[in-house]
Amino acid sequence: MNRSVNEAAAQASPAVAQAAAVVSASTAAATCAPLAGLRVFCGLPDPRNALATPALQPFDDRVLAFLADLAVQLLHNPLVKPYPDVVTFAFFCRRAHLEALRAPYHSLADRLGRGLVFHIAPGNVPMNFAYSLIAALLAGNASIVKASSRDFPQTKLVCDAMQALLAGAHAALLPYVNVVEYPREQQRITELFSSLCDVRVIWGGDETIRRVREAPLAPWAFDVTFADRWSLLIADANAVDALDDAALRAIAKGFYDDTYLFDQNACTTPRLVYWLGEGAALQTAQARFWAAVHAYAAPRYPIDPVVAVDKRIALYRAALTLGGATLAPMPDHLAVRIRLSALSPEVVHFRSGGGCFLEYSAQTLEPLLPLLSRKAQTLTLLGMDPAPVKAYLLASGVRGVDRLSTVGHTMDFSLTWDGYDLIHTLSRVLAGP
Repeated sequence: MNRSVNEAAAQASPAVAQAAAVVSASTAAATCAPLAGLRVFCGLPDPRNALATPALQPFDDRVLAFLADLAVQLLHNPLVKPYPDVVTFAFFCRRAHLEALRAPYHSLADRLGRGLVFHIAPGNVPMNFAYSLIAALLAGNASIVKASSRDFPQTKLVCDAMQALLAGAHAALLPYVNVVEYPREQQRITELFSSLCDVRVIWGGDETIRRVREAPLAPWAFDVTFADRWSLLIADANAVDALDDAALRAIAKGFYDDTYLFDQNACTTPRLVYWLGEGAALQTAQARFWAAVHAYAAPRYPIDPVVAVDKRIALYRAALTLGGATLAPMPDHLAVRIRLSALSPEVVHFRSGGGCFLEYSAQTLEPLLPLLSRKAQTLTLLGMDPAPVKAYLLASGVRGVDRLSTVGHTMDFSLTWDGYDLIHTLSRVLAGP
């Protein structure tokens, strides 16, 4: 971080040198003092110099080419293989998938990115920073992304790959791709980046959002917030009971990926399993489903004693706060099932990791409706046609539920997230004839 932006850019390409000269001239006052405590993972040596980068049109060809090359570089890196979330991200960035993402947007010719987007990524989902970054990039913006302060190997793998591309064939995008890290206590850095940006994207819990919002924005800037949410799975007992063993094993793997893979930390992970059904079919479906989940998780998810204790405490907490909670029989503590006799509003606030799930059964979706408040995010369907479920939610006027998903795909990122169309939200229309 000791070199100037112009020096670094000149070594990359004449195009970047010219862009950096413009940036440096317009932001000299802002960059006169170093930012103590700031680590730069990729991008400009001083990310403040991204301030005056020109806005791009959404789905700029240079951006698509950069992301496609990033996908190739990651997929050919043997160090990536142990991290399925990085592999999934690489597939997301493939050119064919990017073209599929662009296809629904038929009228982008009059749109430009809003300018500079400052992202606060959550601390508990390693790859969120990358998805947030590329959503802003696809919308035509430069970004400064505060990645998690946790030492996730995924962050280094992805940032190293991006930096290698930005130092070579894609140097023209160097000012647009800035990933940094600094201690959350360094509020002055948050305040500085907030004062420079046109949009601030905040991922995290309510307290994180409150704290970040203490840093003022420019008068024209605005926040896009992704607050703490809860999600659930709806399973049709008859459909699950009809699955053959191979199909059920595939479902168990998908459920494991949705839940155990990140210790149920993601907002998208189902915390409640809501069964549609009754009688013998329900009991058989539940027994087969949880046996398959247990069989898949057992060799992959070691249970620490402290986690088993935490889940026992969660059961006691559920008994005190949710009412009518009982422990369903399981062979060990790998999967803890807390059966509920009724659904109270406190269900949406229940949280426990390590494979701890609430469970409820009914013959219709009607008992669920009071829980589908603004805090509800992803509704995962098992053995159900999404079209009538979506129609039912729309007709019911629910305030929450922004996504319908299938088992194994709750973590799949899309450009419509929590009700925001990110391309339209992070770009602006140049009106006129």
